[in-house]
Amino acid sequence: MKQLVRRLSTTLLVTITIIAVLVLWEVLVRLLDIPMYLVPPPSAVFKETLRLGPELLRHTWVTFYEIVIGFLISVVLGVPIGILIVYSPWLEQVSYVLLVISQAVPKVALAPLFLVWLGFGMQTIVLLTFLISFFPIVVNTVVGMRSIAPEMLLLAKAMKATQLQTFAIFRLPVALPSIFGGLKVASTLAVVGAIVAEFVGSQEGLGYLILSANANFQTPLAFAAIAILSLMGLAIFYFIAFLENRVVFWQRSNELEPEAWQRASVGVDL
Repeated sequence: MKQLVRRLSTTLLVTITIIAVLVLWEVLVRLLDIPMYLVPPPSAVFKETLRLGPELLRHTWVTFYEIVIGFLISVVLGVPIGILIVYSPWLEQVSYVLLVISQAVPKVALAPLFLVWLGFGMQTIVLLTFLISFFPIVVNTVVGMRSIAPEMLLLAKAMKATQLQTFAIFRLPVALPSIFGGLKVASTLAVVGAIVAEFVGSQEGLGYLILSANANFQTPLAFAAIAILSLMGLAIFYFIAFLENRVVFWQRSNELEPEAWQRASVGVDL
C-alpha cells in the first residue's frame, strides 16, 4: 500500500511539474511577444500536432522502426560479444582496441561514407543506429560478467559445476543488472543515432521532418516532432526498465521501504 501511495504521489508531482512548465512557457512566449518561428507556445505545437497527425504518425513509425531494428541488432551482437570477451583473453586484446577505435570515430563523419556505400535508405540509418548503441552494451556486459565475487567462482568450482553451469547459475545473474544498465543507455543512444542518420540522408522519418520544418520556418512542427522523439525515447527506456524489474527481480532495492531494508539486512520479520 505504501509503495502504491508513493508511486501515485511521484506521478502526481511529475504531472504537476510538467503542466506548470508548459503553462509558464505559454505565458512567457505571449507576454514577451516572441515570434512563432523562434519559439512557439505549447498551444501552437499542440494544434500543429492535431493538424498534421497522419503525417506525423507516418514519420514516427519510420523512425521507431529504424530505432528498434538498430537497437535489437546491437543487443543480439553486443551481449554475446561481451560474454566472449570475458571468456577469451585473445578476443579481448583484439576486439577491445577495435571497439574503442570505432567509438572514437564520430558517427556523423561516417554517415556520408555509408551513404556512398549503401545509398539512401533504411539500411544506412539502421547501421548508424547500431554502431552508436553497440558500444555501451558490450562494455556493460563485460563489466557485469567480471563483477562476480571470486568466492562465488570458488564455490562453483567446489561444487564441480561445468563452465556452462557456472555461467548460467553464477555469472549471468550477477551480470544482468549491468547488462540492463547498458541496454538503457544504448536505447537513448539509438534514438540519437537514428535522428543523426536521418539528418544526413533520409526522405522520411522524424529527423527528415525536423529538417524540412526548419527549412520552411515551421517551428511548431519541428517542436512537435521533437516532443514525439522525447516520448519515444522515454517509452523505450521505461520498457527496458520494466523488463529489468521482471527479470532482475532481486535488484528492486529502490522499491523497498526502510522497514523492508531492515528486514532484509537482519533477516528478522519486524
